[in-house]
Formats: sequence, structure tokens, C-alpha cells
Amino acid sequence: MLHVSSIPFLTFNRKEWASFRDDINGILSQKEIMNLRDINNNISINEVIEIYLPLSRLLNLYIHSNMRRQNILKQFLNSHEQRIPYVIGIAGSVSAGKSTTARVLQTLLSRWPEHRAVELVTTDGFLYSNKILKKRNLMKKKGFPQSYDIVSLVNFISKIKSGEVRSMTIPVYSHVKYDIIPNVQQIIHKPDILILEGLNVLQTNYDYNYNLPCVFVSDFVDFSIYVDAPEHLLQEWYINRFLKFCCTTFSYPDSYFYRYTQLSKKKIISIASKSWAKINGLNLQKNILPTRERANLILKKGINHTVDNVQLRK
Repeated sequence: MLHVSSIPFLTFNRKEWASFRDDINGILSQKEIMNLRDINNNISINEVIEIYLPLSRLLNLYIHSNMRRQNILKQFLNSHEQRIPYVIGIAGSVSAGKSTTARVLQTLLSRWPEHRAVELVTTDGFLYSNKILKKRNLMKKKGFPQSYDIVSLVNFISKIKSGEVRSMTIPVYSHVKYDIIPNVQQIIHKPDILILEGLNVLQTNYDYNYNLPCVFVSDFVDFSIYVDAPEHLLQEWYINRFLKFCCTTFSYPDSYFYRYTQLSKKKIISIASKSWAKINGLNLQKNILPTRERANLILKKGINHTVDNVQLRK
């Protein structure tokens, strides 16, 4: 493996990063900030103000620059083609908080004066169905590269970046059923911004076990974010989330995990711990963590999902 001695990142502590929000507090009301907190109880109001407002400002600047470059190309080609969506990729481990980061950024980026349309897609929708995974003996490898229909994912993101498709439909994954939902699709109308969130956003085709064209999902991503945390915290958050789901989402009889809700807390913790050790932790070390330095920005979390510092690629 090639080892790079110097990674080109600028590192900012929380106070330094918060100073970059400039004068943009007014894009969200106090009530809207409170509603963002309701997305996930692990995120605080201060986290939105000090971490995500500056990040949304940076992204808005990048998007402005991208739009200017598109206009230059149109002028050069004497073309009137429609704008190409700006794609933001969000990667990281299971339980790192990728979904929360994605939803907060979706809300913030849609609140800027330009009122851009922001769509959110998770790569879970491109997992193979349980039927296929069982046939291939991959149920215990769900989330690993080989469990994804990577060809369909690359085709989707390439069509988005072509700017030629007004709307597309993609499969929908249910965490309750732990499977792709048959005959249900998410409709993606041509957005100004697409946020693509998933474990595999920064992975290359070399992580997959079959021959593919040398085109990666990340080739179509304009700006990528990796949500990072020490593994012991990720494991703790995973177990706590599993316990919480056993009291809420998993308690529905049609849930894939319903059988676990009848067990004692001690037994549930034991099952979640084994799942982390044999599946999620292994996937993190082998397939997800090695992609971290490919990101444009890394959010480094500590206890309580609080971002301690931000690393920005130069």
C-alpha cells in the first residue's frame, strides 16, 4: 500500500471553525434551528450554529464558483444547456451520524437566498435485495462493497451529472424491513444540489470483486465529507442506537429485527456487540476508514457526537 507522508489538510479547532460562519446566522430562525435538533437528539443547537452553518457557507461559496465555471463553458461553447447539479458526498462509518449531517445540510443549503432545490439520496437504495444477498451468501456482508449494485449506482450518479435527465427513479431501502421495498421508488427531480450519503461514497471500484469500468462514484462528486470518530465511540453509538430502535422502530411486528425486542437488555447488547465486531467494525477497518483521506473535508467527532475539529483539504 502506498503511504503518503504529508496529507494536505488544514486543521481547525471548534472555535476557529465557528468563526467562519461570518454573518449568516440569519438564514435560519431559532425555531428552524430547534427543528433541526429534532432530526436527531444527538445534535445540539450549538452544533448547528458552530459547525454546520460555517460548512454550509463554505459549500455555498463552492457552489457559486461551480456555477460560474459552468457559465464560462456555456459561453465558450455558445450553448444554452441546463445547469449541472452540484453533488455533495457524505461518507463514514455506520452510526457516525452521516444521515444527520446530510439532513442538516439539506435544510441549510435550501435556506440560502438562492433557494436552491436540494435532493438527498442514500446509497442504501442500491443495496442488493435480501433475496439476492441470501443467494450469494452475503447477508452477513451487508454494507460491504460486494453487497451493492455498484453498476446501477454509478449509472445513476453519471446521469445526474450529465444534466440531461429531468427526473429519475431509484429503489428505496427500509431499515425497518432491512431490505429494498418492492415496487416503491424515490423520484429525483433534477435538483440544483444532490447530497449522496452512504458508506461507499468514497470507495473505488478496486474495492469490488468483479470487473468494472474504471469510473468511481467519487468521480461525479464535487465536494466530499467524511464523518469521523474513534472506533470505540462508533461501537458505543451503534449499540445505543440498536437499543433505542428495539424500543421504537424494531417494535413493529413486520420489522426484520422484531424478534430482538423480546429479549433482555443484556442479550440485546451482546447481539449488537457481536454484530459490530463481525460486520460493521470489520467493514469500517477494511473498506470505509481507508477512504477517509480521499475526502475534501473531515468532521472529527468526540463524545456526544460533538465535532471537535474540522480538517479541510487545501
